[in-house]
Amino acid sequence: MNSTDIRRIFDDTAYVRVGGSAEEKRCAEYLVNHLAQRGLNATLEPFEVDMAAIKEATLTVDGVDIPCKGYLGAGTHTVEAPFVYLRGTDAFSLNQVKGCIVMIEGGLRYWMFRDLIKAGAVGFITFAGDIYYADEDIDQRELRAYISQGEYLPGVHINVKQAVRLIEKGAQTACIRLVQDQWKGESQNVRLDLPGETDEWIVLTAHYDSTALSVGAYDNMTGSIALLSLAERFSKQNTRYGLRFLWCGSEERGLLGSKAYTEKEEELKNIVLCVNIDMIGSLMGGFIACATAEEKLMHYVQYMSQIKGFGVRARQDVYSSDSTPFADKGIPAISFARLTPAGTSNIHSRYDSQQVLSMDNMVADIDFIGDFVDTMANAAQCPVAREMPDNMKEKLDIYLNRKRNT
Repeated sequence: MNSTDIRRIFDDTAYVRVGGSAEEKRCAEYLVNHLAQRGLNATLEPFEVDMAAIKEATLTVDGVDIPCKGYLGAGTHTVEAPFVYLRGTDAFSLNQVKGCIVMIEGGLRYWMFRDLIKAGAVGFITFAGDIYYADEDIDQRELRAYISQGEYLPGVHINVKQAVRLIEKGAQTACIRLVQDQWKGESQNVRLDLPGETDEWIVLTAHYDSTALSVGAYDNMTGSIALLSLAERFSKQNTRYGLRFLWCGSEERGLLGSKAYTEKEEELKNIVLCVNIDMIGSLMGGFIACATAEEKLMHYVQYMSQIKGFGVRARQDVYSSDSTPFADKGIPAISFARLTPAGTSNIHSRYDSQQVLSMDNMVADIDFIGDFVDTMANAAQCPVAREMPDNMKEKLDIYLNRKRNT
């Protein structure tokens, strides 16, 4: 696939593709049609997702209306209470939030929500953005089911500039009104199988959805295009291991597509490796490989980097993407990305566009990943054990909220 073909796909998919939406399905069907035009028979594999639509979301602080967006999945509530800015999660700070609407820093993570519930908060406010940006965009956020665990607090999201103004003015009392409809909807993975000489498989994954403010060029249409290119490449040659291509839906909503696939226990038995691609081809930044597996996989990528003359920073860790559910099932997993330095790109925002990408880097990144897959797919035996080392098990426990990182 050349740079002209790549640009055409970026142009064709330059729209918001939130998990479970009609636009996400439109993109899935685009991928299927693209493959069909090349004689490749991909299928859609639907799975259930929680859906919600905000009918009303307001935040009033000391009588002043603050622009906001309500948290999807947080239920319908009206609550008025003292306003508290939570600057830390130490015991003293959490003791101040009982009966209050709490403004927290960063995203609404699992342990933060559990802390708020336990401490008796009655609502929450999150914020994001950059005080130096001209815009005051507000992203649509979601109270994910694995976070809420059936417990709900009304929540809204605001721009960081508004958050700063609230603190400057010494905010005292807040009122959140949230009204929404909630139902069960559907997202889908796109699947293509290229059988090999054995009945064992290497799975290649990339998510094709985006967040609500973003057309997701860098994150992660780059990875989806890489899979299209690799599918075309490997459809023209035989491999020892079969190659299963999985374009995952609803990754941005909590890795939902890859989690849905990895519930297929029978299929997992014959998978020897997961290769995930999430954010490549950027103009700035270095290429990385993150191996959630025994160390030898990381070392193999380092050796290959020197052989191919292609710079790679390899590490053993958990990568926050669709490789993780596979690793959690004991399948060795590696994620490839080109990560940008601060200030040169901004994912999950209006700034995630083709402007942050390099077509030369896209082609080079795809070629290197393809050569790696070629080597693994034609190995006499997969060189990485299908067993997760203890240090990776612990990191997975922390990432998946089974253990708190203290």
